[in-house]
Amino acid sequence: MNDSGNDSPWDTKKVRTFYELPFIELIFKSHSIHRQYFNANEIELCTLLSIKTGSCPEDCGYCPQSAHFKTSLQKEKLLAIDQVIEKAKTAKAYGATRFCMGAAWKYPPKKEWDKVLQMIKEIKALGLETCVTLGQLSEIQTKELKQAGLDFYNHNLDTSRQYYKKIITTRTFEERLDTLELVRAADIQICSGGIIGMGESREDRIELLIELASLPTPPKSVPINRLMPVKGTPLGDTPCIDDFEFIRTIAVARIMLPHSFIRLSAGRDEMSFAMQAFCFMAGANSIFSGSDKLLTTPNPSKESDMQLLKELGLTIKKLKKHDQSSYV
Repeated sequence: MNDSGNDSPWDTKKVRTFYELPFIELIFKSHSIHRQYFNANEIELCTLLSIKTGSCPEDCGYCPQSAHFKTSLQKEKLLAIDQVIEKAKTAKAYGATRFCMGAAWKYPPKKEWDKVLQMIKEIKALGLETCVTLGQLSEIQTKELKQAGLDFYNHNLDTSRQYYKKIITTRTFEERLDTLELVRAADIQICSGGIIGMGESREDRIELLIELASLPTPPKSVPINRLMPVKGTPLGDTPCIDDFEFIRTIAVARIMLPHSFIRLSAGRDEMSFAMQAFCFMAGANSIFSGSDKLLTTPNPSKESDMQLLKELGLTIKKLKKHDQSSYV
């Protein structure tokens, strides 16, 4: 039993020992584990599209889409199905194997639900993996998403159970875990990670990773975001986390989640090629690419990403037929 009360081989003391390893030794350890389960020279490309932007009733302290904060974000209604499909076709042509859609909702509204299901069906028919993040779900909704052909559902834990209350008050940590359990029960792959650099301590980062590794089925996809402070949000003036501490977190995540794709997510626009290379060496093997924005914050251009992969000699992961969930 670990410090969070979960039946898991991981506990705070054990994970802390990884963080405290000399940097080079930690990277060697995480990279060695990475090579056991993945092609170390292959990167998964995913594309993320905001299909409904702004006016979210949640009060996540990092998010410019919250209706609680005054930011420069322009609100948008749910995109038309045809617009979304065109974006998905472009993503596939670019080399993405997964198309992810995000909507700024606490709960998916009934009036938009059928449209979202149709988007999933049509994107799935293109031969892409599908992923959505729509907020909190009911059991019926998870089953309908599965029937539509959804491969992954993204629902980040964001941070540790203890620090979470300082970031979000409109949804509990336990409610997030409940949604993940419904997703797992519906036989949909889980995509769940967190945001690093929100003022949390190393202990909070350790507890977040323990929570993820202790889920009944650890997430197959784990996005690790670096906070992008947005003016007008409560975290808008948060100092940037140290580069080496961020890379250490990627490395420890790889050690604890050896079978998961670790996605280097938000924050890459402000990372040098050298820092991203260290993250890949530490065990990150997935990025969001193909769009200059990740929902609302900047993302490197397609050209920049292609240059990065070329300079590092990395190849793009191809989607095999057996990688996809069966379409129902």
